[in-house]
Amino acid sequence: MQYLWTVLASYLIGSIPFSYLVARYWKGIDIRNIGSGNVGTTNVWRNAGPVAGILALVGDLGKGVLAIMLARHYGGSLLVALSGMAVLAGHSWPLFLGFKGGKLVATGVGVIVAISPPVGILAAVIWLSTVGITKYVSIASILAVTAIPVLMLAFHLQWPYLVLGIFITIFAVVKHIPNIKRLLAGTEPKLR
Repeated sequence: MQYLWTVLASYLIGSIPFSYLVARYWKGIDIRNIGSGNVGTTNVWRNAGPVAGILALVGDLGKGVLAIMLARHYGGSLLVALSGMAVLAGHSWPLFLGFKGGKLVATGVGVIVAISPPVGILAAVIWLSTVGITKYVSIASILAVTAIPVLMLAFHLQWPYLVLGIFITIFAVVKHIPNIKRLLAGTEPKLR
């Protein structure tokens, strides 16, 4: 029963829409109706400014870290992996925003950093390097999440974490399908 409550709590933590709240209270805008309409760090950064974007990023990262810390308190790697999936599901399909949320990346990095700092840091380096070279957040996000299972294998993480890493990769790529279509059409905006 404790597992169920921990996973449910992780989903609710993930459902806290930091990007929406920051944009609403920092700039008085509904981020769902501006730019890409995505409730995520990049859209907040583009439409509410870098400070708001950083605040949204910290909140989204923090959700992932908090859920993993909670799960570690009550169980082992299986509960941690399930709670990681739950917090990511909450971020992407938040209860408090009609199940329309972000694309997993910032909260996913928080989850991975809390599970394995070396894997999380390397994924973040891949993301930052790719953004620096291409100026495309979407390409950076796809490359970083795709690297996560490979890095987990390289660091010999337990199988529940590898399953979580694959979950993150699949769902983050699926959530980025509109970005992939815009990249192929040459209409995807670059980070300014």
